Amino acid sequence: MGLTYKAAVLHAPKSPLTIETVEASEFAPDDVLIRIKAVGLCHTDLEVIEGTLRNPMPILLGHEAAGIVEQVGAKARGISVGDHVVLSWNPHCGHCFYCDRDLPILCESYLGQASRAVQFDGRSRARLSDGRELKHFMYLGALAEYCIVPAQQAIVVERELPFDQACLIGCGVMTGVGAALNVASIRYGDSVMVIGCGAVGLAAVQGARMAGAGAVIAVDLDDKKLDLAKRLGATHAINAASDDVIDLSRQLTGGRGVDVVLESAGSGRAFRLTTEAVRPGGEVIWLGKIDVEQDVAFRWGSLMQEKRIRRSSYGGARPLRDFPMLAQAALDGRLKLHELITARISLDEVNEGFEALRRGAAIRSVVVF
Repeated sequence: MGLTYKAAVLHAPKSPLTIETVEASEFAPDDVLIRIKAVGLCHTDLEVIEGTLRNPMPILLGHEAAGIVEQVGAKARGISVGDHVVLSWNPHCGHCFYCDRDLPILCESYLGQASRAVQFDGRSRARLSDGRELKHFMYLGALAEYCIVPAQQAIVVERELPFDQACLIGCGVMTGVGAALNVASIRYGDSVMVIGCGAVGLAAVQGARMAGAGAVIAVDLDDKKLDLAKRLGATHAINAASDDVIDLSRQLTGGRGVDVVLESAGSGRAFRLTTEAVRPGGEVIWLGKIDVEQDVAFRWGSLMQEKRIRRSSYGGARPLRDFPMLAQAALDGRLKLHELITARISLDEVNEGFEALRRGAAIRSVVVF
């Protein structure tokens, strides 16, 4: 293509990202070229940096992004130059065993290519100045001025939504709100506990409210995050560092425990807490994660009494349906996105942004171009 642009490149785990000039590679007929306008720094990117999520290197991180379409391949459909888009990290084939069962997150092609850190067709779309191929984290690698993706990964949304808010829909907000609206079976008036009030958890708080929950109980170790959760719709806040979460949740629910638990803290303690806090016959949705090789122990009795436990990676996302809906909810004021942004930073400040995330000092730092 002859296109060169700046990007944040990770050459090895536990090392800083370097800002380099990279070159775009081949452009397939169904590809679109996106000029990136905003990228959220997500904890999953941080896992790659820290080495707990293993990927080949050198790699382009960034999978929560929004931008403007600048070029459209000859076979790309449903998208035009100038469209504002949110990028999805879950391309899927549409016809495998799992896609046929409405589970694109388990698409056989998607899972099969994931460990290679390439684009969906198995190839890279960028290389270093010395010619070495760059890998793409989660089929995107959007911490860059440009990103080339198949058209199915670029979802058109309303132009009125600011890019720094729109990008959050691509991962954290979709995962959290989607867990409440698409995955959990929240009935009107139900009690819902959200454990962990980072970006995903705060989105889950709002999703529970949108689903009609009567009580939304936010749990975290940080009073500032709990205060924000209450501003975003939580009816109760419990600091797990000082309060007995199980006792207080039962006091609020007639001694039963909560109807639904949405976990987004990503720790063994949080996973164990979910099964103790949910009532008999209730539902647990795990959104957080830890090192895939790490064990988690549970009290066997906490798993009994017809409790339902499910892991969800992307909030049951169907991006063509859900991204425009979430964008419109934000424009209507029903979904608060501005409040999730801790800092707007430049690409040159990306390492400082990830350090703030590591310390727990940021809900979302957003790289703005």
